Parts: sequence; C-alpha cells; structure tokens
Amino acid sequence: MSEAELLFSETTQYLKPEDIAQLRSAYSFGQGAHSGQFRKSGEPYISHPLAVARILSKLHLDAPTLTAALLHDVVEDTDISKAEISERFGEPVAELVDGVSKLDKIEFQTQEEAQAENFRKMLLAMARDVRVILIKLADRLHNMQTLEAMHPIKQRSIARETLEIYAPIAHRLGLNNIYQELQELGFRYSYPVRYKVLMKATKAARGNRREIVGKILEAINLKLKEAGLDAEVTGREKHLYSIYIKMVEKHLSFSEVLDIYGFRVIVKDIPSCYVALGMLHSLYKPIPGKFKDYIAIPKNNGYQSLHSTLLGPFGIPIEIQIRTAEMHRIAENGVASHWLYKSSDADFNDLHLKTSQWLQSLLETLSGSTDSLEFLEHLKIDLFPGDVYVFTPQGKILTLPRGSTAVDFAYAVHSDVGNCCVAVKIDGENAPLRTKLKSGDRVEIVTAPYARPNPSWLSYVATGRARSHIRHFLKTIQYDESVKLGERMLNQALLSFNINLDTITEAQWEKLVRDSGVKSKEELLAEMALGKQFPAIVAKRLTSPLESVFSEQPTGPIAILGTEGLTVQFAKCCRPIPGDAIVGLIKKDHGLIIHTHDCAIITNSQKSSENYLDVAWGKDISRTFEASIKVTAANKRGVLARVAAEIAKAESNIDDIAMEAGEDYTQMRFILQVNNRHHLAQIIRSLRQIREVARISRIKG
Repeated sequence: MSEAELLFSETTQYLKPEDIAQLRSAYSFGQGAHSGQFRKSGEPYISHPLAVARILSKLHLDAPTLTAALLHDVVEDTDISKAEISERFGEPVAELVDGVSKLDKIEFQTQEEAQAENFRKMLLAMARDVRVILIKLADRLHNMQTLEAMHPIKQRSIARETLEIYAPIAHRLGLNNIYQELQELGFRYSYPVRYKVLMKATKAARGNRREIVGKILEAINLKLKEAGLDAEVTGREKHLYSIYIKMVEKHLSFSEVLDIYGFRVIVKDIPSCYVALGMLHSLYKPIPGKFKDYIAIPKNNGYQSLHSTLLGPFGIPIEIQIRTAEMHRIAENGVASHWLYKSSDADFNDLHLKTSQWLQSLLETLSGSTDSLEFLEHLKIDLFPGDVYVFTPQGKILTLPRGSTAVDFAYAVHSDVGNCCVAVKIDGENAPLRTKLKSGDRVEIVTAPYARPNPSWLSYVATGRARSHIRHFLKTIQYDESVKLGERMLNQALLSFNINLDTITEAQWEKLVRDSGVKSKEELLAEMALGKQFPAIVAKRLTSPLESVFSEQPTGPIAILGTEGLTVQFAKCCRPIPGDAIVGLIKKDHGLIIHTHDCAIITNSQKSSENYLDVAWGKDISRTFEASIKVTAANKRGVLARVAAEIAKAESNIDDIAMEAGEDYTQMRFILQVNNRHHLAQIIRSLRQIREVARISRIKG
C-alpha cells in the first residue's frame, strides 16, 4: 500500500467520507503543484507533505489541518497563491498554509533576521490558531527524520534550531512524543560524535540492567497488589539527550546517570495515585527533597504526575512517576489530546485555557517587540523548561520560569504593576527586586505611582514578557528624554569641528537621516542616546562637506546632573558619586553609562573616541547616589546597631547590607545613599569613632 493510501486508510477510522474526499483532492493538487520537484534525498517532493500529514493523522487532527499539511509548501515553493487555495479548499485551510509558509519573498539584511521574522509570523498565526504550530512541528519532525541527505554544516544549523526552538515549543504544548524525538534527532546531528559514543555505551549497559529492572518491577507489582491497586507498571528508558544534558549540567559520569532507574505507574484515579505513592514509600525509602506533586499543581503544559525518587535495592536511586490513564494521555499528546480523544473533560478544557493564556502572552510580546531578533530572544527565554510555583498575597498560584525574579512576578501580575514596582516582600520579609524566586514563595509587590522601569532590570529578568515590557517602556515613554540627551551628545561631538548644531541645514539633516536608515531626525538623536549610533561618527558624516573648518580645539565636557532619567546610568561596577573623576561610556541599547576614571572596565578596555564621552559633574546636584563601604568590626553584641545609628546620624540611608561573620571579626558591607564624596567622607569619619570598628574602606562595586 502506498503512503497516500495508508493516510486515507488511517483517517477513515475517524473522518467522514467527505473529509477523505477533500484529502484525496488536496493530495492530487499538491502532487500536481510539486510535479518535477525532488528532495535532497532524491524522493519526489510530495513525499514530504504526505509524511507530515501522516504524523498529524496519528493525533487524529481534523480534515482542514491534514489538508493544510498536504499543501503547506505549495505557496512557498510553487506559483500557487493563497487566494487559489482559499477558493479551492476554503479560507481556514488557506490561513493555516499561510501561517506555516516562510517569508521568502521579503528581503532581509541577515539570515538571523530572516529566521527571526519567520518565527514571528508563524507564532502570530499560531496565536490565532494552534493548529499552525502542530503542522510546523510535524514538518520539522519529518525534516529531522530525513536530515541525512543534507550537508553536515546545514545539518548542524537545522539541528541547533530544533533544540533551541522547536523541541521546547513541543514540550510547552505537551506533545511529549514529538518533543523527545525532536530532541534525540537534534542531539544526533548537533553532536554526532557524542551521540555515537553515548549510543554505544547505552547498548552495552542495557544487558547488565535487565536483571535489576526485572527484580524492581516484580517488587513494585507485589507491593501495589497488597494494597488492592490495579496498576500498570513499566520501566522507563532514558533518552540519550536527557542522559547527555544531565551529564553536562550536573557534572556526572555516564555510569552515575545510568545508575538511576525510571519506572512509571498508571492507576485508575487520583486517590489511587496517592495510595500507590504511600505503598512505594513503605517499600523503598524516599530521598528527602525529591518529591514533586504535579497533580495538585500541574505544569503549564497541563502535565500531571506524582514524582518521587526512592533508594532501591543495593542503594540504587529509583525515579517513580505515578499518574492516571487520562494524565498519561495528556502527558504524551498535550494540546492535541483534544482532537485525539474528543473529550470534554475538565482536564482538557483547563489545558486549552492554559495554552490560550500562553499564546495570548506571546501576542503581547509580539506587540511589544519592535524587531524580529528581539522577539526571538524573548521567545527563547519563555521556552526555558524549568518552572517555579509562587503565591500572590491572595493565595493564587503563578507559574514562572526557573530563575525568575520579583520583577518577573510583578509583570506576570500586570504590566502596570511591573512598571510601577519599587520593592518586594517575600514571605513577609523585605527583599531586593533582583531576588530569584523559589517554589512556595509568597510574593507581595510594593508599587509607587511615580516609579518607572529601570534599565538595570534587563540584566536579571528571566521572562520574555518582563523584558518586552521594560524595553517597550524605554523605547517609547522615555523617547523625549533620549532625544534631548542625543542632542547634547551630538552638539559636543560637533564642537570638535568648530560647528554649532543650529547651523546644520535641513538638507544636511535629510541626507543624514536617509543614509542612517532611520525615519526622522528625532529617531537618530534617540539612537545616539541609546548607544545604537556613535555621536563622533554621526558628526563626521554630518559635517563632511565642511571639513575644511575642522579644528582641534578642545571641547567642554557634558554636564551630568543625575536627573537625566533612564538614558544616563551610573555603573554598578564602580558606583560613581559627585566628586569622583568620571568618564561616559556609550553602550548599545543602554545609553550613556557613567564610570569612575579608575574603574577596571575603563582601564582594561581599549578606549575609542567613538564610544567614550567627556563628562563632568554639573553644579547644584540635588539627588542622592549609591556608594558601597566595607566595615570590619569586632564580633560583639550590638555593633551592627551602633554602626547603623551612626550612618543614620550622618543623614544617610542604608539600601542594602551583607554580613560575613568570622571567629573574632565580622565583615559588614553596606550600600548607602550619599550626596557626594564629601558626605561619604563624613560618614566614614563618624564610623571610625566606634571603638569596635577596626577597618573601613570604600568599595567600587
């Protein structure tokens, strides 16, 4: 039986005769459109869309999806238009095909940009209809299954993209079988030598393990029968990629990873899951801290199971998964369970709600990201596999990626909460906004109406949503601020040519704007403030016809007042304060960063006139600045209180404190709010009066 007939035969089990007729028509149409086209393997091209449709038919997807799968490359690779497909097979099919098609007809500056824009379009379509991504995943799976025919360099490129984007998306949608196969194939072609070595070692070890697995299976089955549980118990084979990742991340040897045995227990209902857990904990000792209840708190992709690691015979670790048959279906097929089982079960409805919420957040990220590469970065962040579960003050559970901070939490609650957050309480205790959250944390965000996002947040947020909102704010709300700073920076650069900014003609500006690839003069000035354009280069281009008036006369530095807002930042590595000798460093996407002259970053870097700016402190600075000091004091009761009291007496606030106690002395590190160097010197003099204080020094960083 041919592949096409196999597809029609398999789908007759759940599709109507008219649906089968449509599939036959789509197959004939696709075969005609791809006539004369061949894959790298030498097979007729139609074999690929046919294989994609067969992968999806195993998930019992509907007729429009399978029709779109058979036609998914027609618009991209032939002269057939979207309108023709719509006329012949209906608008829903045409929309699905369009969502999957690449943007080959648009010219991009780089390959990376083209790839990013393809993902952007695909995910926008996916957010409207999840079936788009199901077709795309099946398409990628078959491409990976037939990757052998490609050049090794191309193999590695496609495999890396699969591991970075497609496998995590499959995981996020709960498509476990597709996810694992994409991972295995991605690993095989990304690291061919490592794959072969692990494959050989796994085969060799498999024979030795058979006897132990058999004994454990027998013991588990007997124990569950004692409790009267009707359970299906199977041993779980570890996948090569998961073995490799564990070896890399946990620095384990191959034998250490393989010494962990995995078993899955499937029971009839939820109470039986917990009974089975109790029985297995009485059979083998559980390892503390190795129990996870994904039934009470499911993963974002709908996955539910009890996970526990036990100490088995001969001290062998045993990983147990306990779930119901329904949970197992969702674990294997995720969002596709809806089509596969046609269930109206609450579990499936909940899964679709969570999928819809995730897709909605993708749409938000899309709208907040102005360029494709930025969106791709946000997407990769959101596909990070680990999760933490934290509570709002009202007891609602929020799921965030592992590594998320209080700022990520604030943006997960609402963008307005994120934009105005100033502090956080974790389990009732004050904590820094950069604090990484742990499962079980109760998080309360403190907001203020005057507060604004800080560019430094970008260095520690973990979610694409938070990153997207912060960047959107920096690019739009603070636009005027950036324009003003850019104007000051350009004016200084022009002074080296003995030219005043006001003397530049409109014609010169128009030419410069055109040559710079920006839309307006204001946009160009803003880009200078954000470090995307260098003032020295812009000034050179702007004055090129007037170079005869070039003058070497020194120019005055830009005055820094500390009130410039987000486009001027003070480096955390050296914490400059008024009175310090300073230098400005223009950094892309961050604006102007102020460092001290003796900062290690400045002294160790290769200075270039293009990205360094002459700056000086302005007069009448009214704001406070961060300064860090280290106090070494005798380890006696009440020392910290006396130090804090002296700091308060000197009219300074403590922003942060870290302590490291030794046998005789305690090291205290403070971050203080000071007006200037003179104010800091006053504080240090006051602290030296305390008898227990042995040493005080300012810390740059």
